[in-house]
Amino acid sequence: MSVRIDDTAGIEGGAIAALIDEHESLVRPRLETLWRYYRNPMESAGGATGAGAGRRLAQRAGLPPRLVGRTPGDDDRAGDREVVIENDIAWRIHTMVDFMFGKPVRILSTARDGATRERVERTLDAVWEASGGVALLQDFALLGHVYGHADLVLRLDEAGLRLLGRRGAPPDAGEIAEHVRIELVEPTRGVPALNPNDYRRLDAYAIHFERELNEVERTRGVGAFGRGRATPTRRRRSVVTEVITGSVRRVYEDGEIVEESAITLTGGRVPVVHVQNVSQPFRYSGLSEVEPLIPLQDELNTRLSDRASRVTLQSFKMYLAKGIEGFERMPVGPGRVWSTDNPEASVQAFGGDASSPSEDAHVKEVRDALDKTSGVPPLATGVVQGRVGNLSSANALKITLVGLLGKTERKRVTYGRGIAEACAIVLGALDAAGALELDERDRGVRLEWPDPLPSDVLDDTLAAKRKVELGVPTERVLDELGYQPSDAGVV
Repeated sequence: MSVRIDDTAGIEGGAIAALIDEHESLVRPRLETLWRYYRNPMESAGGATGAGAGRRLAQRAGLPPRLVGRTPGDDDRAGDREVVIENDIAWRIHTMVDFMFGKPVRILSTARDGATRERVERTLDAVWEASGGVALLQDFALLGHVYGHADLVLRLDEAGLRLLGRRGAPPDAGEIAEHVRIELVEPTRGVPALNPNDYRRLDAYAIHFERELNEVERTRGVGAFGRGRATPTRRRRSVVTEVITGSVRRVYEDGEIVEESAITLTGGRVPVVHVQNVSQPFRYSGLSEVEPLIPLQDELNTRLSDRASRVTLQSFKMYLAKGIEGFERMPVGPGRVWSTDNPEASVQAFGGDASSPSEDAHVKEVRDALDKTSGVPPLATGVVQGRVGNLSSANALKITLVGLLGKTERKRVTYGRGIAEACAIVLGALDAAGALELDERDRGVRLEWPDPLPSDVLDDTLAAKRKVELGVPTERVLDELGYQPSDAGVV
C-alpha cells in the first residue's frame, strides 16, 4: 500500500515511500516466512473436515503435494493423509538465546575517574532496566536470531532532559531513566534508508505498520422490512508511519501528520542502532539462524509423515479369509473360534509393523544435519543420547558444546557492539542536555559476559578470592557472585 511522506531533512518523501513499498512487497514476506517456520503457529484450515479439521500448523506448507494435495481444494480434502509436523527449529533458537542472554550482562564504564565510572554505570543500568532489562535483551536476541538482524530506537524526552540539566543539582539515575527509553523494533516494521555512499550509515529510518483501533467500522446493511441499519463489521484499522532522521521525527497516520518533534541531542545522528545476528559482509541485514534450517525441517517433516503412514498401514494385522461365510461380520480377538465345513477354507494373516532400517537411518541423518547446521545439539538442552564420554568436568562439557559456544562468542561481538553503541548515544545525549556532563573519552563502555554453562560454586569462590588478591575491588567481586556488600560476612 502506498503512503504519502513529506520531504524530511533533505530526504525526498517519495524515496522513503518507495522504500516502504519495496519493503512491504519484497522484504516483509520473506521475514514473515522465517517467523512462521520458527513459531509454527496453528492456523485455521478453512472448510476442512475429519481429524485435525479446523487447525493446521504453518510448517505444513513445506510438505510435498503428495501429502497435502496439489491445490487448496485438494488440501481441504486431505484429511485421510497422515501428516506429522515436528518443530526442530524453535527449541534450537531458544537455546541460542539462552546461551546469549540467559544471564544478565554487566555494562562497565571505561571512564578515567572512579566516581564517574560509578555514576555512568548506575545511569546506564537504570536506563536499560527501565527499558525492559534482560527481557529486552532476550527479545532483542530472539528477533535477531529469527530475522537475521534487529534494530534499537532511542526515545529521548529532550525537554525533560534539558530541564534536569538546568536544575542545578545533579539528577539521580532514576530521574534520568524516566526520560530515556531504548525500544526494540521488529524487522518486519523497520525500513532503513541507507546512505548511498556507505551501507553502514542511515540517512533516515521509517517504522511502518498497521494497527487496530478501539473503534468499529460500520457499513449500511439491509434490516427487517428493507430498512437500512448500521451493522458492525470489524475493528477499524489505521496505517502508521514514523520517519526518523538525525534532526526530526514525524509520525503519519493514514497519510496525515499527527506528531512532529525536533531531534537535537544526538549530534545529527539518526538515533537507531542496527545489529546483525551474524555479520554478512557488505549487507545491511545479517544471517538468520532459521533460513538454513528450513529445507532440512521440510525434509524431516516429510519423512516423519511417510513413516506415520507406514505405521498406520502396518501396525495392525489384517486377514484374508477364504471359504468362510460371514467372516467379515465375525469379531477378531483372543479366544475366538472360527469354524466351517469347507475343507478348502483358510485364514491368512498379513501386515504388522516391520522394521525399516533405511528410513530410520535417513531420519537420523536429517536430525544430525540440523545439529550441524544450527550448531545446537540435543545435549545443549540436557538431552543426553548414547555414549558422550565423561562429562564430569566443565572442560569436557565445553568440548562437547564447542560449536554452540564458538557461535555464541561470535555473536557476542555483534550484539555487544550494538549495546555499546546504544550506550554511547545515550551518554552523548545526556551530555548535550547537561543532565550528565561527560568528556567524550569517558563515554566508552565494555561488556562483561557471564559464562553460559553452569558454574561450580567452589570454583567461583576460589576465583573470587584470587581476584581480591590481585586488587579487584571487593564490592565488584561480591556483585559478580550475586552478593550485596552487606553480605560480606556471609562470604
